Amino acid sequence: MSEVLESLFGSRERASLLRFFLQNPDQEYTYAEIVRRNMLRGNVKGEVEKLKKIKFISRHIHKGKISYVLNQEFSFYPELKNLISKSNIYPQCKSLANVGKIGNIKLAAISGVFINYQKGKADMIIVGDDIRRAKLKNLMSSLEAEIGKEIDFVLMSGEEFKYRLNMLDKFILEFLEGPHEELVNKIPGLKHFIAKRKA
Repeated sequence: MSEVLESLFGSRERASLLRFFLQNPDQEYTYAEIVRRNMLRGNVKGEVEKLKKIKFISRHIHKGKISYVLNQEFSFYPELKNLISKSNIYPQCKSLANVGKIGNIKLAAISGVFINYQKGKADMIIVGDDIRRAKLKNLMSSLEAEIGKEIDFVLMSGEEFKYRLNMLDKFILEFLEGPHEELVNKIPGLKHFIAKRKA
């Protein structure tokens, strides 16, 4: 879907900027923050100026510092918001393929922003051991740049997950019994356990 947006909106940079501002409608960002958070290269300044010119974003100056924010009065705001939310749905997020490379992953499940489930308590649960922190940080940065929004994720060890599941932890059960997609599941009997609870 991101390729469709790039074709519709003319460039990867413009598609990323649209997604970023639509996903964070109340936040103001400096030009440097926009570039960093979206991992953009190329003519970003020109794209920002184009979006400002059509009044999609507004420029604010406070104490000499320039920042940009979404103009929620923009004519096509509701339609674009709906289009962008649909474009985030798994499996279009290419960076998700790297989740197995950050350590010994036992479970990786997504919900929330990835499947356009607004009631989700978290976007992602990762259960694993020997997690490489640098790789985890890089994965989250890539996903956030791809989606245009900060990801609310929970990381726990295999032992912690087992303990919390045995204690019928409310958060874990709500996540796994609610709408979600599994990227990795190496926990024996987990699917059966959840299916039995939902029956």
